[in-house]
Amino acid sequence: MSDLYGIMSLAGQALLTQQQAISVTSHNIANVNTPGYSRQRLIMATDTPLDSTIGPMGTGVTATGIERIYDRFLGVQINNESQGLGQWEAHNKAVEMLEIFFNEADGSGLSPAMSEFWNGWQALTNNPSGQAERQVLITRSQILATTFNRLDSNLTQSRQDLDFSIQGTVQEINRLSEQIADLNEKIISMEAGAQSANDFRDQRDLMLQELSKSIDINTSEDTTGAVSVFVASGSPLVAGSMTWQLSTETNASGLQDVVWVDGSGSTTNITSDISGGNLRGWLEVRDVVIADYQNRLDTLAQTLINEVNTLHLTGFALDGSAGEVFFNGTAAADIDVNANIVGNPDLVAAASDPTRVPGDNTKAIEITDLQYQLTMSANTATFNDYFSSLIRDVGNEVIKSDSYYDHQAEMVAYLDNYRESISGVSLDEEMINLIKFQNAYTAAAKLISTVDELMESVLNMI
Repeated sequence: MSDLYGIMSLAGQALLTQQQAISVTSHNIANVNTPGYSRQRLIMATDTPLDSTIGPMGTGVTATGIERIYDRFLGVQINNESQGLGQWEAHNKAVEMLEIFFNEADGSGLSPAMSEFWNGWQALTNNPSGQAERQVLITRSQILATTFNRLDSNLTQSRQDLDFSIQGTVQEINRLSEQIADLNEKIISMEAGAQSANDFRDQRDLMLQELSKSIDINTSEDTTGAVSVFVASGSPLVAGSMTWQLSTETNASGLQDVVWVDGSGSTTNITSDISGGNLRGWLEVRDVVIADYQNRLDTLAQTLINEVNTLHLTGFALDGSAGEVFFNGTAAADIDVNANIVGNPDLVAAASDPTRVPGDNTKAIEITDLQYQLTMSANTATFNDYFSSLIRDVGNEVIKSDSYYDHQAEMVAYLDNYRESISGVSLDEEMINLIKFQNAYTAAAKLISTVDELMESVLNMI
């Protein structure tokens, strides 16, 4: 009877094991479209054999655990490339907006405004005493000044908008950090009880990938299964169930810097240490790209103001009075036409000799000729050449950004596809496994039925 009971126990264990295999397979099928899911496999092994008169006697099959099909090294590669993808994704969106500001195709840009400004002076040389010509010149000068103001305002607003993006990204980083710490705690608790935390590990890996798109991170896993996350050259963000926060502080320029907050509430500025993710992209465009464009725009406006004013101050108005400054201001943000000249077009100093007024156009010619003189870039470029180089650099920045973003997107897509080939669920493969385990389950049930019939036959013999 003990042999029959042993076979019954063996069949029951086989039945239970195949049932567990079917359950794992069903779990895989159910999560075929779940982002970040790694397929699982029941690990089967022969059960501990028993001694018998003829040698060790097998006792069937047992399940020793549920294996998560996952390549850790590949996961690290995906996180590393995601940092670059996040950086160039943010960079790309920001510079494409800048390209719109410098769009000259619709006729409302700075180049057409400067051309009309020079044309206004040219028209005045033909009729230096003409009221219509003087009024047209003032109007075109105001349009030029307003265009400078608008460009500078757009660039300033873009920097402020990027500040909001930086603050939003910092909040997202803090949210993900808390979720990773919570998953750490769940993984430690489950694995301490000799249970698999495969699903929690999948969720944590997905969170780490999302985090790496926001900021460059380094990770390490300890013996308990908890992951520690470090940012910006070693500042801890997550350790076990503990988290540290990032925040923002206003710097001397009125913009937001990223700071790491320690346990006591003290902050450390980590802005310059951030080397990847959305934060790096936002910061680079805000502090390098836009700052450069604004500086060059200011240089153009300042030089134009100085050159025109220098000549205009040495000229004479229609009433023979000495010329005033034509432009007020010092940069693109505050350039404006002198209010006295706007109110009285006769004050436009087109003459260089007060005794020849109103027919003298010499000063107007000198100012008109400024458009052809090498006044920019250490006397190597004209006003138009200088602004054209700025437009060209804006376009090149967009092309560069598109190229880097496309490259990173392709790299991440390749690695994701490679991960899917290793960890992803194949419905065809799972259906084959399901049939295999179902047949094994049916065979184990048949074995139980056979043993039951044998036991009944023995009992009937008594």
